[in-house]
This record gives sequence, structure tokens and C-alpha cells, in this order.
Amino acid sequence: MEADRMSVKVGELAPDFELVSNNGDMVKLSDFRGKNVILYFYPKDMTPGCTTEACDFRDYHKGFSELDTVILGISPDSLESHKKFIEKYELPFLLLVDDEHKVAELYDVWKLKKNFGKEYMGIERATFVINKEGMLVNEWRKVKVNGHVEEALKYIRENLS
Repeated sequence: MEADRMSVKVGELAPDFELVSNNGDMVKLSDFRGKNVILYFYPKDMTPGCTTEACDFRDYHKGFSELDTVILGISPDSLESHKKFIEKYELPFLLLVDDEHKVAELYDVWKLKKNFGKEYMGIERATFVINKEGMLVNEWRKVKVNGHVEEALKYIRENLS
């Protein structure tokens, strides 16, 4: 896979990728054709905002499933970190390891961040909705966690069910 600085655009085919998941299997986005996909990028396992977001996706998982929608979370964390995160919070969806941040770059969410005066590269929280044909149909960038998962579920219910 080559991250050639193309940026994803709503209304276009979502770029395919392959990453290892928390269960050790290689997963391709194209494996989920025929289902809607929530692809969400988050900065770090076990941090407060990321835990809240993951638990919100967990709590609304049944609603997404009923709308034939798969949830995939992506962060640069390790396989071991993802496993612990899933076990601790009983997350019923896959977390994918993007330790080289190639997919984050492909989706243009690998950004320069500032925290307490320090600058560093990291994930800018974002969610993408991909329909059953593999088209990117909606995106939220610079996501604020509170209410976001409900908004994503509402979008799918109103537009893709």
C-alpha cells in the first residue's frame, strides 16, 4: 500500500488497506464490502477520551449491527495494547494496528498536534462512513467525543438503512 498523499473525498471509493487486527488476523477494508463500515481513528488506547468513545461504540454496537454496519477502530497502538483495551472494556468490534501510521496518513488524520506546549505527530480523531459498495459517504474530522457515536448512528439510520 502506498500513501501517496492523496486525500480521501466523500463520494469517492474509500482507499483499501490491510492491517493486523486485535485477534491477530490481517484485515482489509474490502473484506467488508456488502456491509456499511464505521472506520474511526483515535489517538491512544486507555486514555480518557478514547475510552469514552470506544465504550460509546460498544454501547451502541447492537444498533449499528441492526443496520448492517461494522465498526473498525484504528490507532497506532500495538497488538498487545489493543488486546488489553478490548478485554478491559469488553469491546465487541475490531481494533486495527496502524503502528506505522500509513492508513492514518492515507485518510489524512496523521497531524501535528500540540499538548502542554509540546509538538508531536499523532492521530486527529476522525470517523468515516463507508457504504456497502465501498464508497466514502460521510466523514467527521476533529471529532468531539460527546454525542458523536449517536450522531454517526443517526446518520446511518437516516441515510443507509
